[in-house]
Amino acid sequence: MGDITKQNVDAIVNAANTTLLGGGGVDGAIHTAAGPELLKECEKLGGCSTGKAKITKGFNLPAKWVIHTVGPVWSGGQYNEKFVLTSCYQNCLKLAEEYQIKTLAFPSISTGAYRFPITEASEIALREIKKHLDQKSSQIEKVLIVCFDEKTYLHYLAQLGHV
Repeated sequence: MGDITKQNVDAIVNAANTTLLGGGGVDGAIHTAAGPELLKECEKLGGCSTGKAKITKGFNLPAKWVIHTVGPVWSGGQYNEKFVLTSCYQNCLKLAEEYQIKTLAFPSISTGAYRFPITEASEIALREIKKHLDQKSSQIEKVLIVCFDEKTYLHYLAQLGHV
């Protein structure tokens, strides 16, 4: 439980919107902490599709990199939301490998304003991170999930025994 913008890791993941131009929640906090240079770099990326990921420098953050991903808005689970959230984690981890990132911190993607149920979201996050780290080819040494509040933290903790 903590503030993702203060994590001493190589990269943090931003739960962004499709414009990548900042917003509320973790997205707004990351843009504020990184400084105006982050917005300038994001403007050059041309947005990001839901389920995909793009990378920028971290600027004023302790992290060297920010991996931006756009999670799905929960619409009852009938619109491939679980598949899209799975893609978010897979694409972030793939980018981390491409950039030789050894330590990485994720927020709880899509569980805030996008209303993805925390039980399902935490199961997807932990499963995909574990699956990736179990690959012999993975260069990633440490992955944190930084929860903003105690309720989210407790859900992730409860899911740890199921992956």
